[in-house]
Amino acid sequence: MRVLQSYRSSLGSWYRHYAGYDPLFTWWAKQPFEEADGALGRYLSTLRVRVVGWPEGGEEPIVGDPIGADGMAADLTREMMPYTPAELIALANEEFAWCEEEMLKASRELGFGENWKAALEHVKTLHAEPGGQPAIVMMLAHEAIDFIEERGLVTVPPLAKEVWRLEMMSPARQRVSPFFLGGEVIRVSFPTDEMTHDEKRMSMRGNNTHFSRATVHHELIPGHHLQGFMTDRYNSHRDLFGTPFWTEGWALYWEMLLWDLGFPSTPEDRVGMLFWRMHRAARIIFSLSFHLEEMTPDEAIAFLVDRVGHEPANATAEVRRSFNGSYSPLYQAAYMLGGLQIRSLHRELVGGGRMTDREFHDTILQGGSMPIEMVRARLLSAAPGRDFRASWRFYGDPM
Repeated sequence: MRVLQSYRSSLGSWYRHYAGYDPLFTWWAKQPFEEADGALGRYLSTLRVRVVGWPEGGEEPIVGDPIGADGMAADLTREMMPYTPAELIALANEEFAWCEEEMLKASRELGFGENWKAALEHVKTLHAEPGGQPAIVMMLAHEAIDFIEERGLVTVPPLAKEVWRLEMMSPARQRVSPFFLGGEVIRVSFPTDEMTHDEKRMSMRGNNTHFSRATVHHELIPGHHLQGFMTDRYNSHRDLFGTPFWTEGWALYWEMLLWDLGFPSTPEDRVGMLFWRMHRAARIIFSLSFHLEEMTPDEAIAFLVDRVGHEPANATAEVRRSFNGSYSPLYQAAYMLGGLQIRSLHRELVGGGRMTDREFHDTILQGGSMPIEMVRARLLSAAPGRDFRASWRFYGDPM
């Protein structure tokens, strides 16, 4: 359906470019175009209703296409990831267990004892009032920038701090992306008057201030906005080698590093950051399990609600986003896996005294997008041989 929609859109763009400007074109092309556009529209409607089972006005179903074990192995090879899917799921379960232990510590500090889900529910209530989210986002963005600049962690050009913008996400978009999206423009999820009351409550709870504190710096600075700003200016030809392990891994790595540096100063902040870290581990588990045909979309939704603490509508949107074909099969796993790769490389080079934090981060940004094992080869000045095969086992103890 998406391919067919793209064909129809391209045909319409082509027609509108000439229609009305070239009288001869309009004289010949108007009727054939209308017939072709109408036929494509009817075909799309037939596919939606009879094949997908999605009537007009109905809730979009979750329709995925698992790629199987062979497809997963091929994708992992392409991404220079020398692990099997089973090993990656086991790794994710280790990270998830670490998060649960840290959640328990925060829960005890908040007075909820061993019931960390009660602590999570408490934090969800600490959200802005309707209409108040943009001011919260601005505050959180400047807080993160001040934190990294005070510690000299990475170069932040003055222009990068000035040019980012904020847009509110539409209700329709929130059904697929229930949280923030970002880059130069951070797109913020929060209730609008078009939503049902249940949708409004879930959007506010799922985008509370302490959850947002982790997502804002992920999307802006030092995350995706800074990343995009720098890669537009250095080695932009490497966009051809783009990989989510570099793109999403960079932003997720900063969540880990800022945790280590004490950015979450209260137990509420730690709960907020831990929720997202659990979410990233869960993405590895449910997305790989789905593509191995070991978990259904409904089971993935239940997993996010029961184990991570997602709001039901947000969990449904997350699973829909993962399997609707707009993301590659490994995309959701790439957040935490790419972050773990960069963290391991940081320990090797910065922890080993070979680079400062600023040198390490600036060099990665200026190098451009590539598989993280190639980032490592570049930073170590170790050019891969012609018979190169990925072999870097980057994962150690969870923390």
